[in-house]
Order: sequence, then structure tokens, then C-alpha cells
Amino acid sequence: MAAPAGPKRYPLTGEVVSVDRLHDRLTVRHDDVPGLMPGMTMEFAAAAGDVASVHPGERIRAQLVADLQAPRLESIWPDDRAATDAVAAGQRHLREDTHDRGNSVYRDLGETLPDFALYDQSGRVVQSGRFRGKQVMLNFIYSRCPFANMCPAATMKMMATQRLAAQAHIANIEFVSVTLDPEHDTPGVLHDYASARGIDTTNFSFLTGPPGAIRDLLTQFGVVAEFEGEILKHTLATLLIDQHGKIVWRADGSEWEPKDFVARMRRP
Repeated sequence: MAAPAGPKRYPLTGEVVSVDRLHDRLTVRHDDVPGLMPGMTMEFAAAAGDVASVHPGERIRAQLVADLQAPRLESIWPDDRAATDAVAAGQRHLREDTHDRGNSVYRDLGETLPDFALYDQSGRVVQSGRFRGKQVMLNFIYSRCPFANMCPAATMKMMATQRLAAQAHIANIEFVSVTLDPEHDTPGVLHDYASARGIDTTNFSFLTGPPGAIRDLLTQFGVVAEFEGEILKHTLATLLIDQHGKIVWRADGSEWEPKDFVARMRRP
């Protein structure tokens, strides 16, 4: 006997009216949902990370899970015009840059960080220009990685490096993890990922955005990521970028030591 079909999903856009973080609820004044209902103001359940990454007055796009007992929103993304325009412009620039670099697309030591615009775990647009004048330690992970020696190990080492850098009084450093799986890793998912691990996000950002922009960043940094069924097979790379935007160190795999990166960081 076939398993019963689950609740249907519908694309939804609208404006957040109120946020109830205590009960993980969002009240949204949504547009018409074709095939389901006209526009109205409704309360929806949502994941804690999604609730934490939106605010009243913000426009969002999401998937409405039409469960009559508890309608909920999943895959929530910012839908503010200025933010989406900035991220789209960043994606176009990366695409053109990747194409123009051709066979020289891989950015080696001594080259500069490419320009980009992505969303962080709070749904804010982060442009690469924000890091000017600061050092950046950057890697690529994804929230669902099941292999302890891959993304989980990389995140633990980034956290250890963050602690060591603070103990060494290195104040001009930002830590950045870019998702390998942007279709799943929304800002809310990344917010949950950081929160579940107790990560100090004052100088640690988790970035996501259009799949095309992520693919071009992977290409420029020489990271391979391809799905084989439900498993994302990928390589790992961790980079240190100086305050001038220049790539000064790189470690492939997850065998690097946090103290080695801290030793290469410059104190202000």
C-alpha cells in the first residue's frame, strides 16, 4: 500500500507583521497563494532559526506547508527589493568575473578575494567590501554534512581558531563559512546551525545565496561539490585573507591546525 501523501507545499510571499520568538510563530500579511487562498494575514509556525532571522516589516518568500492543523513556513528567504537587487548584482558580477578569468579562474596565493554579495545567518546582505581593512578566515561547509571528519571537523576547528585568535588579542579578524548547499541552507537553517553549536557570531558569519553565485565562488577557490544521490561529495579548503584582500594562506582538507592559522594572522 502506498504511503499517504504529505501536506502540499505552495510558494508564498508577503510581509512579516509580528514575530513570536517564544513560541516560534510568524504573523504574515501574505499575497495571494495561487491554488490555495487569497491574500490575508495569518499566523504560521516556523523553525526557530527562521523566526530569529526575520523581523516585522520585512518582506519574505517561503514555502507554505499546508497542514490544516498547523500551517507552517519553510525555506524562508528575504524578499526585500534592495536586498535581492544587491545579491542579484553580486551574482552577475561573479558570473562575469568567472567567465572572464577563463583558464585562470582559480585564485591562487597572492591573488585577491573576489567581490560577492550573499546573505548571512540573520538574513542580512553581506558584501565582500565589508571585510576591507580586516583579515578573513574563510571556508566552505554545509549544515547536513554527515561525515564527522569533514564539515563538522572544519567547523570545530574554525571555532577553535576563533578562540585562539581572541586569546592572542587579534581583533581585526572575521570568520566566514560559505554553504556548499544553498538550496537547503537558508539564513534560518544557518542560524540554527550556529546556535546549536554555541558559536559566537560577533565575528563569525555563515553565508548563503543564489546557487549560481555559490558555484562561481567554489570554482574560483578550487572547491569541488557535487551531489551523488542524497550525499554531497565535496572537498574542503580553508583560506586566510589579509586586510588588503589578498589570499595569504590556504589549507586543503581538514588536517590543518588552528594554531598554524593564528600564527599567520597579523596583529593590529
